[in-house]
Amino acid sequence: MRLWDIHPGYLNRQSLLGEHRELHGIVSIIVNHKKGYAHHPETVRWVGYGWALRQRHRLLAAEMSLRGFHDRSPVLTRTHQGKWPEIYIDAPCRQFAILKAKYIDKEQGRIPLPQNAQQLWSHHKYSVLARDVNLYRKLGRDASGKKRQDDFSELANLLTELLRMPPARGGLRNALQHMWGHVSAGPRASERKVASWSLQRLFEEIQQRVVVDREPYLTSSTALSELKLWIPKG
Repeated sequence: MRLWDIHPGYLNRQSLLGEHRELHGIVSIIVNHKKGYAHHPETVRWVGYGWALRQRHRLLAAEMSLRGFHDRSPVLTRTHQGKWPEIYIDAPCRQFAILKAKYIDKEQGRIPLPQNAQQLWSHHKYSVLARDVNLYRKLGRDASGKKRQDDFSELANLLTELLRMPPARGGLRNALQHMWGHVSAGPRASERKVASWSLQRLFEEIQQRVVVDREPYLTSSTALSELKLWIPKG
């Protein structure tokens, strides 16, 4: 039994759907006071964090939707709103290592498992930009100064926890405009027309074009699915 903390884009199809099932199992154990697996460490760390379970489920559902799966089983529990468990079973960098061993000669996730700080940063940069432009600049400089063999566990922790924070509307617009730059070439909509789109329309258009065109950079971006949680509808 495991719920991952890293972005689900790193999970392959089997792991993604498997976590989705296990999350519902943990919710059922906690909400219905079931005894089976009630004392499992993964269950214990989520007790009292119904809102966080709901958010993790929404993130899984967003990633599933991007890959063509449709979730029809929402998680409704919302206890301890705005709070996440304070402990990990395995720290984020360790989770990458576990998946690397697990996926030898197997299907990989949508986002390649990071081998260094630069790769990890490139996956998360637009998610960070949506939340804090100054931190975006600082982390970009820091990552570029790292050597390929340098430890990046601290960065992994920071990015994992940062993606749990809601971005402001202006930050979302800024990040989406940067992402749009990767897919706006060719016979596309005029910039004036794009400027009139809602955030939801812009995000959905980016997603569609990345999938159809297989745009290489955004295909490996956490923002391609996780920003869906925060974008207002309409």
